[in-house]
Amino acid sequence: MDNLVKLTIDGVSVEVPAGTTVLEAAKQAGINIPTLCYLKDINQYGACRMCVVDTGARALGAACVLPVAPNMVVKTNTPKIRAARKTNLELLLSNHDMKCLNCTRNQNCELQQMCLDLGVENPERFAGKMNQYDIDDLSPSIVRNNNKCILCRRCVAACNKTQGVGVIGPVGRGFKTRIASPWDHPLNDMACINCGQCIAACPTGALYEKDSTKEVWDLLADTTKHVIVQPAPAVRAALGEEFGLPMGKCVTGKMAAALRRLGFEKVFDTDWAADLTIMEEGTELLGRLKNGGVLPMITSCSPGWIKFCETYYPEFIPNLSSCKSPHEMEGAMIKSYWAQKEGIDPKDIRVVSVMPCTAKKFECKRPELGHDGMADVDAVITTRELARMIKEAGIDFANLPDEDFDPFLGESTGAAVIFGTTGGVMEAALRTVYEVVTGETLQNVEFTAVRGIEGVKEASVQVGDLTVNVAVAHGTANAAKLLDSIKNGEKTYQFIEIMGCPGGCVTGGGQPIVSAQKRMECDPKQLRAAALYAEDEGKALRKSHENPAIKAVYEEFLGEPNSHKAHELLHTTYTAREKYSK
Repeated sequence: MDNLVKLTIDGVSVEVPAGTTVLEAAKQAGINIPTLCYLKDINQYGACRMCVVDTGARALGAACVLPVAPNMVVKTNTPKIRAARKTNLELLLSNHDMKCLNCTRNQNCELQQMCLDLGVENPERFAGKMNQYDIDDLSPSIVRNNNKCILCRRCVAACNKTQGVGVIGPVGRGFKTRIASPWDHPLNDMACINCGQCIAACPTGALYEKDSTKEVWDLLADTTKHVIVQPAPAVRAALGEEFGLPMGKCVTGKMAAALRRLGFEKVFDTDWAADLTIMEEGTELLGRLKNGGVLPMITSCSPGWIKFCETYYPEFIPNLSSCKSPHEMEGAMIKSYWAQKEGIDPKDIRVVSVMPCTAKKFECKRPELGHDGMADVDAVITTRELARMIKEAGIDFANLPDEDFDPFLGESTGAAVIFGTTGGVMEAALRTVYEVVTGETLQNVEFTAVRGIEGVKEASVQVGDLTVNVAVAHGTANAAKLLDSIKNGEKTYQFIEIMGCPGGCVTGGGQPIVSAQKRMECDPKQLRAAALYAEDEGKALRKSHENPAIKAVYEEFLGEPNSHKAHELLHTTYTAREKYSK
């Protein structure tokens, strides 16, 4: 083909499409070039100079931004290159807080790993004055420690490009350059949506989740409280990675077993409430379609997306489903339905959610998410925090026998499992709405048109005599594009699913960190989503309205979907927010 370029890298002949970078070409040839600032498809600008290579030019070039050329001869491993990389690494370390043992990224830090790989142990050549920064820990979700920042700008790219939020960026010049918010305000005073994509992008410990493990350990030690736990669908598709299991392996049974061994009184499943959400949300959608309600109706499961809408697109607040997110629904039902069945005073119950999402930490503190003076959910820990608790407890996770969730609020269908990936909520809703509208059994439950990792997907679905135009977006930058197309009159839909994180919850800000090098080899969005789709396929029941535990809750407690009682416990309101504190 005419658009292929032939070159040689370290004596290996390579043929790649024109426009390919030397870094990508080397990867295809099985040659690893170290990187720090590079992040595939997000951050490519050659700042850290760790990926320098020799092409015969006067100066070494940054492989991550250097395009291949015909007959180019590239060397990636010479004394000059190794010396340059070590020097660049020592310069980064000269202004870095090297307190690794008490860092949340210890042994999972790209900077630390590079020091080991290049043999840089205790750099003193550039020792001298270091910048000192206060730690910003005012956000309920994200802690920012600029003392560990290496100015790679990967967090800036994630916030700006992936999420379209842009509340952090480089400030100052030279040695005084730092990553900060406008006017040096804390993140909590910015229009941050708490999504944690900056954490997922960071190669060091400069950004990390607000730790809630001590709070949860204290709850578990309180013998006067009934402490109940519920993990989200996406957690099971990623937790195993923290224990050396392959990416894309569901560890549902081991997760349930580990949570029980940590001491939780009941191990319920947020999937149960995902089925409940479909009943409430599907009924709400049909009501809007029949009664002239505000359309398009937009899903409300993702707290990062909800805060983005409240802040940047408040005119779409009436379009949001009034449904609480699944874990908030489950919390409400634990402290009402389950408490009543068990004869327990709800004030003695504490609900802990295990979430793939740092924004859930913000969400659980919303004053509107509760009833009778109680919060629906008392504490949220991320997938990473759960892994740390399991390790601290000395539990051999990889060799645990599989166990089931506790019944009652632990039974779920395949429709609930796929809530964890982009398009999953839409597909689950369509499975139920179709049968409710037509009265017919849906033979093929897989709506493949709403699957995949395209930023915005759209489809027209025939539901009986009704044609429903739907759209799916993931990552709030994609959400903004979709909402703008609606505002401009370019697109018309009846139902929209939006997830705040790219790929949906499977790559939420609280999931296991995937290094830049690993991201070049695989796509976590696809592997983790495949695990959830496989679990869905293996379920005996794959439609939310078929869940017997969901049928029971309506018969015994709620009456019917969207009833007065259901609205009191399972629905909420949203509020327009200022972009900046005053």
